[in-house]
Amino acid sequence: MKVLIAVASKHGSTHEIAEAIAEEVRQAAVTVDLHEVEMVDSLIGYDAVVLGSAIYAGEWLPEANDFVERFDAALRRMPVWLFSSGPLGEPAIPRGEPRAAERLLARLLPRDYRSFAGRLERDRLGLVERSIANVTHAPYGDFRDWPAIRAWARGIAAALADPVHLPASV
Repeated sequence: MKVLIAVASKHGSTHEIAEAIAEEVRQAAVTVDLHEVEMVDSLIGYDAVVLGSAIYAGEWLPEANDFVERFDAALRRMPVWLFSSGPLGEPAIPRGEPRAAERLLARLLPRDYRSFAGRLERDRLGLVERSIANVTHAPYGDFRDWPAIRAWARGIAAALADPVHLPASV
């Protein structure tokens, strides 16, 4: 079993979530490759994909959307899990699922989708991003729920351990 975890992360928070997912899946004796989406040239040889992106203004990052466009047919033939990172605060802002989620769920029919709270650090933002954060009153801080992220990843590992329910690799 070989799994690709592909991620689009602007400031590193979403990549750190992908790293935690990779760590949990590897503990189930599954081979995992973790790559930024723009570094992936092919899905050949992978049995499943976990795909994640940071969310900005309700949308996945452009490079994540490009990944879906490039590998659309292959992604629809294999088990796929999707995650987003981006809501901030307690309670999370913005409320509800990002616009990107509905579109991707209908297109890829993933095994599961999760939206995880993200992290916003003032010193990692450029001037324009800080201005937007101030205007929208976005809270600064790390709101990621590591136990929930790791539990979701263990669910992926459990599903991968049941090869009867997984289609053949691409």
